[in-house]
Amino acid sequence: MRKVVVLTGVPASGGTTVTKKAIEKLERQGRPFQMVTYSDVMLDEALQRGWVKARDDIRKLEPVQQRDLQKIAARAIAEMATTALIVDTHATVRTPRGYLPGLPTWVLDELKPELILIVETAPDEIIRRRNADKSRQRDAQNSVAVQQHQDVNKAICMAYAAYSGATVKILQNPDGKLDEAVAELVLTLQEN
Repeated sequence: MRKVVVLTGVPASGGTTVTKKAIEKLERQGRPFQMVTYSDVMLDEALQRGWVKARDDIRKLEPVQQRDLQKIAARAIAEMATTALIVDTHATVRTPRGYLPGLPTWVLDELKPELILIVETAPDEIIRRRNADKSRQRDAQNSVAVQQHQDVNKAICMAYAAYSGATVKILQNPDGKLDEAVAELVLTLQEN
């Protein structure tokens, strides 16, 4: 049975970590989910075209290139969705020109999600996590900017839901509460 769940969250909210652990638990219960990271598919395409050298360069591309990458990735991911699939992506991408929708209509039309999950964490915790991650080259942000990004994500996810008919769930992932976040995600995925 084809089922697509979209997982979103600002960078360092912990959505990928929570989801990987939830998938492990679900597999042990005989309920397998496949996970694909949208930006991995976009990165592969951008690298092949010589448009970027690293993941963090994607958000600095011209909008037309970003849209092209979104379309290519959406088609590729939709073809993967023959069973239950979790698409790890961003609801919005903070670019030098403002927020870019991560799931414009052409992406939603391809993916046809049933559920949109938003993983959130306190802005100060997100900043600490980002500062500890030396593998990425993120722009510096203060807690006000991080909170604004989370607020923009919630608003746009409701618009995505209105367009696609998906439901929206907000999952809190505070420091020290990973097991609780994983348990809530497992329960949510079991019910859907």
